[in-house]
Amino acid sequence: MTDPARRAALDLVTAALGRKAGLETALDGAALAGLAPQDRAFARALAMATLRHLGPIDQALDRCLQRPPPEPVRMILRLGAAQLFHLDTPPYAAVNSSVALAETARGAKGFKPLINAVLRRLGREGLPEAGPADLAPPWLFARWRAAYGDENARAIAAKIADEPPTDLTPRDPTETPALAEALEATVLPGGSLRREGRGRIEEWPGFAEGRWWVQDAAAAIPARLLDAGAGETALDLCAAPGGKALQLAAAGAKVTALDRSAVRLARLGEGLHRTGLAAEMVVADAEAWPDERTFDAVLLDAPCTASGTFRRNPDVLWTLRPGDVAKLAQVQARLLDAAARRVRPGGRLVYCVCSLETEEGEAQSRGFLARHPDFAVLLAAPGDAGAPAQSVTREGWLRILPHHLEGGLDGFFVAAFCRRASAD
Repeated sequence: MTDPARRAALDLVTAALGRKAGLETALDGAALAGLAPQDRAFARALAMATLRHLGPIDQALDRCLQRPPPEPVRMILRLGAAQLFHLDTPPYAAVNSSVALAETARGAKGFKPLINAVLRRLGREGLPEAGPADLAPPWLFARWRAAYGDENARAIAAKIADEPPTDLTPRDPTETPALAEALEATVLPGGSLRREGRGRIEEWPGFAEGRWWVQDAAAAIPARLLDAGAGETALDLCAAPGGKALQLAAAGAKVTALDRSAVRLARLGEGLHRTGLAAEMVVADAEAWPDERTFDAVLLDAPCTASGTFRRNPDVLWTLRPGDVAKLAQVQARLLDAAARRVRPGGRLVYCVCSLETEEGEAQSRGFLARHPDFAVLLAAPGDAGAPAQSVTREGWLRILPHHLEGGLDGFFVAAFCRRASAD
């Protein structure tokens, strides 16, 4: 009989690496529905361990295989190896459960002897020695090394294997000390809270009352840098799932949150309801939105490769293709031009991406300034908005790398601009 938790883990990893909905959507989907809490936790842990160690696991499997097996068989072998080396599963259980999984997996039943033999061999021989570079796809690691140097590239890649803590943004900064005590959390620079515990966040103190929302420490920096104050008008373009819009609303700004996806924008609606905050929500394409308003502050968190989010979404590393970077860079340039039109004279614009690729960050900002001479850089200083000091670039932008904060944070690029009030 197939173990439902391992079957769910197989579905999760298959969905994550299938370049369809991705791991985040799969975790909220049918794969985990109906499982007991313990099984749900094991399925997630197994899927995450497999994806975080996929590079070394595949290297070990290739050493044991004379020819590539069908994809469902490789997926089962990956899960088996992850159990053997990263979940402390007894070898007999890892092997036998993988063979049983092949019984019901499409195209895998005839490969049960192979699965048994390969996993038993791995159990005897162990994994080959691997370094941080082995945790990332070679082409992507090469990009990081070219952009940031070998030491930084290795430090970035080393974070791939780590289980991240959970970061929270308080609705009211004056409640931060009390929330930190209630949640047994650490207060980070900028005011985010970091909690090491696991479990259902809906049961954590303050959730039901809307006193905080989940948001990576790096993701909270752009809205702080925009610094939209009480009474100012603020436009959040590409707003879903809504953490930054909640920050702007909590600061007292009159927020318009725009996104092309009604389904994703609904998550912001849920967050507004839970926290008691308010924002105008608009379902529209940012490039074609017919509204002619301009705003005091505009935030553009542009669609990107999301390569900086691998701590929680390790699948992004393995589904990303080299050509994706250039395609998304074209979209980002158009969105930046659209965002610029929404900034009133004297207003501010913050551009950000959760990407480690320089074409999506530094190159975009240089191109934007060349196309828009009426904008100038608002220089970031060390510590601004809670950003690590080493993240400040010589241009005054923020290039946040995952190892810039103890315990890690998402990789981000953030740049702030101001529109001149009048021609010079």
